[in-house]
Amino acid sequence: MTSLALVNINPFTPESYRKQFLKSNGKRKTRGDLEEAGPGEGNVEQGLPAKRCVLRETNMASRYEKEFLEVEKIGVGEFGTVYKCIKRLDGCVYAIKRSTKPLVGSSDENLAMHEVYAHAVLGHHPHVVRYYSAWAEDDHMVIQNEYCNGGSLQAAISENAKSGNHFQECKLKDILLQISLGLKYIHNSGMAHLDIKPSNIFICHKMQSDSPVVPEEIENEADWFLSANVMYKIGDLGHVTSISKPKVEEGDSRFLANEILQENYQHLPKADIFALGLTIAVAAGAESLPTNGAAWHHIREGNLPDIPQELSKEFHQLLKNMIHPDPAERPSAAALAKSRVLCPSLGKTEELQQQLSLEKFKTATLERELKEAQQAQSPKECHSVPGVSGTPTGSRSTKRLVGGKSAKSSSFTWGQSSP
Repeated sequence: MTSLALVNINPFTPESYRKQFLKSNGKRKTRGDLEEAGPGEGNVEQGLPAKRCVLRETNMASRYEKEFLEVEKIGVGEFGTVYKCIKRLDGCVYAIKRSTKPLVGSSDENLAMHEVYAHAVLGHHPHVVRYYSAWAEDDHMVIQNEYCNGGSLQAAISENAKSGNHFQECKLKDILLQISLGLKYIHNSGMAHLDIKPSNIFICHKMQSDSPVVPEEIENEADWFLSANVMYKIGDLGHVTSISKPKVEEGDSRFLANEILQENYQHLPKADIFALGLTIAVAAGAESLPTNGAAWHHIREGNLPDIPQELSKEFHQLLKNMIHPDPAERPSAAALAKSRVLCPSLGKTEELQQQLSLEKFKTATLERELKEAQQAQSPKECHSVPGVSGTPTGSRSTKRLVGGKSAKSSSFTWGQSSP
């Protein structure tokens, strides 16, 4: 019973999975319910803990120091500090996030647990930073994630600004398309991120492979970037919430959609689209976004911030659509993932597939007509041989070779052959 009382309930698991932990009247089972249960009824699958496991100080040796070799500090945020570490056992590099302050009883504790819950449910996707493990040490949360060797998009933007450069349109489209695929996966999982911004998008420079992926091996949209040298991934899931049962913690106000501020949560995924549109604008060279005031509201009216480079009309309009004042008018992540503006080859592929289907239909039609013509011709051929009206009933044709070592001759007879 003690171990059962220390099991958390993940709020992002499917509703059908959680129902097995509820009474028939919809209330949660308590410790008393478990004690009163008959034989075989008080098992782990049927019981719900009376209270959840919280972060508490542990007396065991530090798992972080025991299992990981700290290489360097790679990031600092509101939640804590991120370190580049090598796991002693497997020799691989990971990003270890450790909360700066003890989290027990603080508002940051919920954010930390939300991130763990969301990562655990989402599993692995090429455009979401991969989660490996999490644990508590001395009231601090420690999260082991995938290490992205290219740093954050924000760091790349800052480096570009120092040299007066910006991401060009082809790269901006690449970033937008890849992050759209990640958001599509998150949204299809019933969640919204609610804190999309450059500092929460991470870059992975892939190592050159001895056996690169060839086009014939690409089976679906998630595989399109398996051969790409640079991968963009969504990280920091501390503000993730359920779309159907939202508990919203506002993210960065610079990228916050107005409907979230107004507590209108009917289109939560579209708030991510709004933030992504502004993220791409910043990557394109837009000045720092306002946190409030008239300039903040001007953007929420559907106006992009000033971008110091010439973008194509189609791409500029797509970004404007992403920050449309009406969330229902913004494109979905799924629509962005199929946009011909971002990936013109998609339209070409669809066109080729349609042509292929048409040719297959024509071929099938011709084969059917040929077969029908052959069937119609067969009865006529039987009556078209001159002097032959047919084979008499009961008769058969035989062929007999005459002579042994002499030259062979053939004798053909109709009717019964003689013995």
